[in-house]
Amino acid sequence: MKAEVFLPDDYRPAEDEPFMNDRQLEYFRRKLIVWKQELLEQSADTIDNLQDSGRNVPDISDRASEETDRALELRTRDRQRKLVGKIDA
Repeated sequence: MKAEVFLPDDYRPAEDEPFMNDRQLEYFRRKLIVWKQELLEQSADTIDNLQDSGRNVPDISDRASEETDRALELRTRDRQRKLVGKIDA
C-alpha cells in the first residue's frame, strides 16, 4: 500500500516538477472524485426532472420540442454514465 500523500488545498501541478509524481497523481485522483460526485448529482437531478415533466402537451410542436429536449438530456446522461465507469476503473 502506498503512503498517504500530503496535498495542500491550493496545490496546482507545476511544470518544474516530475510528470505524474505522487502529488500530481493524488491531485488528479481527487479531481476525478469531485467530478464523479458532480456527475452523479446531475444524474439524480435529471431523473427527478424527467419524472416531474411527464405532462401531456396538446400542441404537436411543443410535444416534439419537449421530446427532443428529453432525448438530448438522456444522451448526455448516458455519456456521463460511461464516464463515471471510466473514473471508477
